[in-house]
Formats: sequence, structure tokens, C-alpha cells
Amino acid sequence: MKDETKQLTMEEALEKCGNNFKKIEEGGVTQGVVVAINKDSVVVDVGYKSEGEIPKNEFKKNSDGQIEVKIGDNVEVMVEYWDEREEIVHISKDKAEKIKALEDLEQKFQDDAIIEGKVINRIKGGFSIDVNGVQAFLPGSQVDLKPVKNMNEVVGQTYEFKILKFNRKKNNIVLSRRAILEEKRNSIREKTLAIAHEGKVMEGVVKNITEYGVFVDIGGMDGLLHITDISWGRIKNPSEIFSVGDKINVKILIFDKEKERVSLGMKQLVVDPWIEINEKYEKDTKVTGKVVSITDYGAFLELEEGVEGLVHISEMSWTKKIRHPSNMLSIGDAVEAVILDVQKDERRISLGLKQAVQNPWELLSEKYPIGTIIEGQIKNITDFGVFVGIDDDIDGLVHISDLSWTKRIKHPSELYKKGDIVQAVVLDVDKDNERFSLGIKQNQEDPWSGVEDRYPIGTEVEGKITNVTDFGIFVELEEGIEGLIHISEVSEKKIETPVGKFNTGDTIQALVMNINSQEKRIGLSIKQLGLETEEDEEEPKQDKKEATTEEIKDEVKEDTQTEAKDETKEVVNEEETKEEE
Repeated sequence: MKDETKQLTMEEALEKCGNNFKKIEEGGVTQGVVVAINKDSVVVDVGYKSEGEIPKNEFKKNSDGQIEVKIGDNVEVMVEYWDEREEIVHISKDKAEKIKALEDLEQKFQDDAIIEGKVINRIKGGFSIDVNGVQAFLPGSQVDLKPVKNMNEVVGQTYEFKILKFNRKKNNIVLSRRAILEEKRNSIREKTLAIAHEGKVMEGVVKNITEYGVFVDIGGMDGLLHITDISWGRIKNPSEIFSVGDKINVKILIFDKEKERVSLGMKQLVVDPWIEINEKYEKDTKVTGKVVSITDYGAFLELEEGVEGLVHISEMSWTKKIRHPSNMLSIGDAVEAVILDVQKDERRISLGLKQAVQNPWELLSEKYPIGTIIEGQIKNITDFGVFVGIDDDIDGLVHISDLSWTKRIKHPSELYKKGDIVQAVVLDVDKDNERFSLGIKQNQEDPWSGVEDRYPIGTEVEGKITNVTDFGIFVELEEGIEGLIHISEVSEKKIETPVGKFNTGDTIQALVMNINSQEKRIGLSIKQLGLETEEDEEEPKQDKKEATTEEIKDEVKEDTQTEAKDETKEVVNEEETKEEE
């Protein structure tokens, strides 16, 4: 039902329309006058004694939610169709605006003009664009100069476009944003080509970052800033320094105008710090640097921008056995080091951390002279000895041969375990090779010292059998002192082996035949003891006691020679018998 308080009279409407009674064709656009505003619609008189209603939702609303139209306003509408019987016309404001928008787009297409539109949503192959109420299509390839990584970021954005294709009948409108960007880039490129030359410094924008360098837009054209031309120093990856969109100053190194290829440099904007490197960093001088990189073989210190030096793992500590540089240093640490070597042509500087402090090995010989008795904890046990901790992370080695004077040790773990406290004697300090030799057995007197006096040759001794082998019998004379009865000295008769005839643990008497204290060997004889016993029966005991050591030696020697002669005769007789047969 119409709101009669808000409507124009027929005369007023006719006057507003200019008394135009010409009937408008269906699908045409005409001016109408708002004659009434109802609850859900707006009544518009389009002439020819006809009124039509337009839903309120086709009109714009203000911030209060009220439509922005009033009685008496002129509005453009499209005549959808006439209802002659009811004498009403079906009209639409939205369709009229769309027709006007299409006409405007068609004109701009013909004029190759730029339009503005908003990306509504993603559709197959691209995006749907709203241009003044008209929907158009933007292919994915026409969004930007390069492929868009995140297509969702485009939705909701308002851009400028050019119309690539316009077909009103099929309602097919194709847009391009790339065409506008290309035109702008080409315009800028022309200006850049006109002023660019080798050696020129220009401002650019980082467009792309790779492992080998950075692509920089210097004005409509991209140039490559290679990783080796970024800094005089060492760079692992350009992404450590740059981000896409950064503005940087670069120098044109190579410019090929025909191929439009440009090589750029950044380090060339500053003086090469290696030119006067020998004057700035002399050998044996102390410097301070920041750890910028750590590898398996060492750490790199930055001494200044573009100048780095290597501290090899072997130059990090005088005493510590470092498995990896990261156990001692961390990136960002500021440390003192000493210049060991400078190679200007190779752009290398060798540094040493341990040289920045006093070498503890130089003080070791003064602190622990040879012969000093020290006490320490066993830090490590190996096949060849034990390492004893002293101080300043210095370990002394007790070789397996210096553990005991007398014991036959297969492995040091038979006597010691890690953590044991031991006393040892300093045997040698070799600071050049960083070796500290210790001895445990040297804490006690060598039992072999004076053995010749305790067991003169020809002396009858008693001992316990410790081992029986095919070649002889080992006899312990005292703790740590053993003698050997060779198989030839076991009996006057020839025996193949003493094994089975003598038992370990039995006590036995023998005669001392020879002594070599340096090689720790004592030769014993049972056979000679038997000969001596026979002579004792023939001679009075008092005469035998008066015999000198030299006489005994001579007797043993004569007996041995006689035995040898008898054996020779036997062999000769056997051979003669064989020949006769």
C-alpha cells in the first residue's frame, strides 16, 4: 500500500518528466521521477501514464541504514517490460546502472583507457573483478609481471586494469594488470638505458635472492649482484644480508645495452681492505676479532669488515684436546688472537688463540725438574700406558715399561683403574713435542741392581718353579728375579722336553751359570750342579770351599768342552758305521 503522505500528484510527475508520453522500448534506459517511497520499494513514474516499483535494496544506503533517495529525485531505470493490462511497467535501477557501466567500459576499451576494479574472488584460471557493478575476468597470468606465489593475497585488492577483450553480447570482459605494469616498466627502462653506463652508482630494489647472488631492479631492468661482489669478506648466502624489497646502492660493473644485461657490484663502493693488509696486521701482533663462522677444522674471526682470519683447531689450546671448535667457541664471541701468518695474494690470515696466553709447557720443566716425585689421578688408560693428570690440563704418560721393574704386564689395567691416585717420578719434559714422561717403578729400587753381587757365578741357589716350557724351566730366586734353566742344562742326558718331569710350584736347586743384569737374565744349570756334587764326593769339603769363583768357572767350562767333544765322537762313530754298512 502506498504511503500517500509521500507521493507526487499526476500533474507534478508529468511536469517533472517534461510531459514526455513517448513509450520507451523494453530494455531501454530512461529517466524517471520518484513519486512515492513505500516500506519495501520506491515508486518511479517513467511517463506514458506508467509507474513502476523498484526494491529499496537497489538504492545506496547512508550510515544510518536509510536509502539515499527522496521524492522528486530523478533516477535512471531500465524498462524490463510493459504490463498493458495493469498499466504498469517493470523497471530496474541496477540493470540501468549495469547498462551504463557496460557502455562506459565499451568506450574505454575503444579508447584503450585504464579502468579501476576490485578483486572479488578466485575462480578457475584467475579472478573475478567488479568494475562499477559489472563482473570481468582477470587471468592468473595477467595479475603481475611474474607468477604470484600466494594467489589469496590478491583477493580484496583494488588495482588498475586495461581491457584486453570486450564482447557485450556474450558478456565477456577480459582484463589485464600486467599490461599496465609492462608499460610502466618499459618507460622506466628507456630512461635507465639512456643514463646507465659502467662505473655508474645507482639505487636499486632487491627483487629476488638466490644462493649465488641477488637480482636488483635498477629502474625497469634487473641486474645480477653476484655473491662474490657483495662484500670483500666471505658470505655463505645472500639471504643473511638482504631481504626482498630492500633498497641498496650498487655499482654497474658490466653493461651490455644491446642484450640488456647488467652485472652489479656492492663491495666496489668501498676500498679493498686487503690492499694495505700487511701494514695493518703484522705477524706476531695481538688482535681482537668476532667469531663469524665455525667449521670442523677451525673458526673464522672477523677482524674488520671484509677481513677474516682462520684459527685452526690445532691453534686453539696448548693443552686441551679439542674434538670440535664449537666446544670452545660460539658464533658472536669476541676473542683475542695472535697473527701467525698473512698471505695477501691468497687473502688469508692465520690466527692462533693459544699464542695469546703463555705456553704452560715452557714452565713445566722449571716447575717439575727431572727426578721430582709428583702425585696425580689416572685420567686415562691405554694399551701402551696410563695418563696421569698434573695441572693446567697437562697429562703425564707412564709408559707400560715404566710401571714395574719385575712384573710382566700385558695391559696397564691389570694394575690400575681410571681415577686411581698414584705417585710417579718425572723422567723427561719435551716441550717441543709436548710430552711429559713419568715413571712409577722409579719410586722403588731396581731389584736387578746388585744382582751380580747377590748371586755370583757358580753359586748354588734355591728357587720355586714358576713355568715349565719345552725350552727350559723358569725359577723364581726372589720376588721379581727369575732365572732360566735351559733344556741343555737340565740333565746330563738328552731330554726332548722338561714338561711333565718338573711341576710349577716345586722347589729346586741349581747353579748360577751367567748373569746379564741389563737384559735381566740369569742362566741356571741343574746339570752342572750334579757334576759339582760328584766332585765334592771325591774331594774334601774344606778344599772345595777354598776354591775360587774363577776356578769354578774354569771347571764348568772344561766340563762343557769335554761334553761337546764326546758328543762329536759319537756322531763321527755313527757316520763311520753307516758307511761300512
